[in-house]
Amino acid sequence: MALTIDTLGPALDRLTAKLEGVAPELNELDGRLGDGDLGATLEKCARNLREVRPTLPPDLGQAFKSCAMACSKASGSSFGTLLAVAFLTLSKATAGRTEVPWAELPELLGTVRDALTARGGASLGDKTVLDTLEAARAALAGLPEEERNDPAAQHRAAGAAVAATIDTFRDRPNRIGRARMFADRSVGLDDPGMIAFRHMLASLRPA
Repeated sequence: MALTIDTLGPALDRLTAKLEGVAPELNELDGRLGDGDLGATLEKCARNLREVRPTLPPDLGQAFKSCAMACSKASGSSFGTLLAVAFLTLSKATAGRTEVPWAELPELLGTVRDALTARGGASLGDKTVLDTLEAARAALAGLPEEERNDPAAQHRAAGAAVAATIDTFRDRPNRIGRARMFADRSVGLDDPGMIAFRHMLASLRPA
């Protein structure tokens, strides 16, 4: 089994539907510590992704590039920019390929993690989406050999790791971004970016 345009397309359909559905929740969470526009920004990303979805080519690099361009057009929360960077990073990593074995996901996620760190300036431990991304990557990398190419097993492992990470960081302060200015108030609250990542991951459960 592998990631191809035939699996990417339906995954984007589920992702966009999820982002639109949870937009109010993400706006409310973001409003406690930030500008309150996270959900609105991701809703714009979802709308733009839906527009390019029918024209995505078999070349995964080009497909991810189209997704990156779609997200870059959504103004607002910096999360939209990070999502565009993530897609662009995947584009570069999969250029010229029409399929990618699921076993390569940990390596791809590590590349995305590094790109987001460089772009956003956050570090692991700052209570941001990076921490959930790294939790998912580490969970996939730690799977037994026989499960590393099984998308269902990967999704279960990543989901459990992300949920545990959100629980761990809930009682810690945010150390970067607008939420850093309200560090004391952020203790006991979930980081909106982490919750957005959890929703996005949930939407990608294999059909």
